[in-house]
Amino acid sequence: MEFTQALLQWYDEHRRTLPWRGARDAYAILVSEIMLQQTRAAAVIPYYGRFMAALPTVEALAACPEERLLKLWEGLGYYSRARNLKRCAQAVVAQYGGRFPQTPEKLRELPGIGPYTAGAIASIAFGQPAPAVDGNVLRVMARLQEDGADVTSQRTRDRWTAYLEPRMGERPGDLNQAFMDLGSLVCLPKAPLCDSCPLRPFCGANAHGTQAEYPNRGEKKAKRQELLTVFAVQSGDSFLIRRRPEKGLLSGLYELPNRPGHLTQEEIGAALTELGARPIGPWQILTREHIFTHVIWRMQVVRLTAERQEVPGYAWYTGAEPLPEAFLKCLR
Repeated sequence: MEFTQALLQWYDEHRRTLPWRGARDAYAILVSEIMLQQTRAAAVIPYYGRFMAALPTVEALAACPEERLLKLWEGLGYYSRARNLKRCAQAVVAQYGGRFPQTPEKLRELPGIGPYTAGAIASIAFGQPAPAVDGNVLRVMARLQEDGADVTSQRTRDRWTAYLEPRMGERPGDLNQAFMDLGSLVCLPKAPLCDSCPLRPFCGANAHGTQAEYPNRGEKKAKRQELLTVFAVQSGDSFLIRRRPEKGLLSGLYELPNRPGHLTQEEIGAALTELGARPIGPWQILTREHIFTHVIWRMQVVRLTAERQEVPGYAWYTGAEPLPEAFLKCLR
């Protein structure tokens, strides 16, 4: 028996129940796959339901105002994914009349679609023999064949894609999803559940007890750390906010007032005066942390109640503005 057959047999019995499973609609698959990038399935489930209810078709997404789109995405992070998703929808509508191309090569020509997403859509929606090689696949294959190549290298991804393509068989979509489930449920990054693994008879790492050595992710660069003082200025049920610049980190989203560094009590008072905020009572200082791809924000959060008044360059949060998770943390 080929390892792919064993994997499919296991998948037929143990597949996860997810709201996007069973869909053959390329648009629904696209939305789910983009949301699942760097985000756990359990966290995606409620967002996916709300998003598809609000924007059920590729045409609806293509026409969606950006601020509404970003509000639907609020809390998921990596907001460039939402913008790329809209750009992709607009291209599908403009170039293909709302119908997705079926081959991975044509799908990759669309904005925001890389090799993995193209393989997922082509295989699941259209039955194309296209591998969808992500971290789960790389981890499983590295352990199966005790392959020490750096899985962060594009060359390694291309090699496994070429290896798997002729092995996709008659159920390519199911095979790709089986890899996803195996990596999420059994072949875990740490402490894999080898006794429950359908690929145990095929696995070199299991045979030699070398599971912890794979995959090789190369040298990890340390994340840059930035200190920030954030002001959660509250009046009634609202907070003071402003829009961020259109370029850079969290571009075009909203933020709470903030200053670089961890300010002293005297500096906090001066900053509030400069901001034009008139505190009612003492302020409270909390600490929060938010991790981005390349940087960690270590935030000193100044919570205070203030008189409601117009502050030049700022507005009062109504709940409709897309506020990134980093700042939502400061309001909890």
